[in-house]
Amino acid sequence: MIPPAHAPAFLAAHGWGDAQILPLAGDASFRRYFRVVDGARQAVLMDAPPPHEDPRPFIAVAEYLCEQELTAPTIFARDLAQGLLLIEDFGNVRLRETADAALHREVDLYAGVTDLLVHLHTRPPMPGLPVLGLEQWLDEVMLFSDWYCPTQGIDVDRDAFRGAWEAVLTAVEHDGLPRVTVLRDYHAENIMLVPGKAGVAHYGLLDFQDALIGHPAYDLASVLEDARRDVTPAVEAAMLARYQGATGHDIENAYWALAAQRNTRILGVFVRLWKRDGKPGYRQFQPRMWGLLERDLAHPGLAPVRAWFDANIPADKRAAAW
Repeated sequence: MIPPAHAPAFLAAHGWGDAQILPLAGDASFRRYFRVVDGARQAVLMDAPPPHEDPRPFIAVAEYLCEQELTAPTIFARDLAQGLLLIEDFGNVRLRETADAALHREVDLYAGVTDLLVHLHTRPPMPGLPVLGLEQWLDEVMLFSDWYCPTQGIDVDRDAFRGAWEAVLTAVEHDGLPRVTVLRDYHAENIMLVPGKAGVAHYGLLDFQDALIGHPAYDLASVLEDARRDVTPAVEAAMLARYQGATGHDIENAYWALAAQRNTRILGVFVRLWKRDGKPGYRQFQPRMWGLLERDLAHPGLAPVRAWFDANIPADKRAAAW
């Protein structure tokens, strides 16, 4: 977490020459974040180094979200050639820690993030975004067979695996529900609680540069079946009902199918982050991911996928392996 060498000159050019640059966070990509402090004012420096990262999608999605009366960081300054952005700092109060410290507020907090999705899904999707649909879902889920299974010494029939998922997800692809802007990484560690703002604007959004157009159930599954934080089945059921009641859309079958798809993909992604990218810390989340996936697979609509898992992945190669 050493700031890039060109960061001081970038900050100086935009009126922050005397600021301190303090480590803030890294993530699963090449992006890094630093807090920039200059007396009473502060901002966040995003380092999105080319050619690995391109900050333009972040800028475009942030501007779109603000147009929809949601809270995304204001962009104060940019240097696209060097991959640097100076953006609004939402502070330190995240949904994750707030919900953990005040479980009596959990229902209200998750009601807010559910209502945010209802709000977003009533707006036209952001123009120009790629579409997330059947072929992409199937390609993504293969990360499990291609990365997870080899680490457990399991040799599987990739075609049969893909076929089981196709049997489940084809119905989701053709369910007739309107497609919406999908933030993609919508979970408790990417949602800040912004003081001075109320309603859905109270929730500050981060890490949305991979936004797509896709199914309305996807982000709800992302935040309620969180890789990093346990959400009780009761809260999950209440928020699913809340979303359906507010929108009039029956997303029940799609919700469980896309939750299972996402959790299976993540099991593969976390292995890839460990093996390919040298980030072994992601292994700690695998037991939670298995717990979520097992819960998803219990639903009747997942029968073909559940049968594949029962036939191919022994119990000791699931959560117990981690």
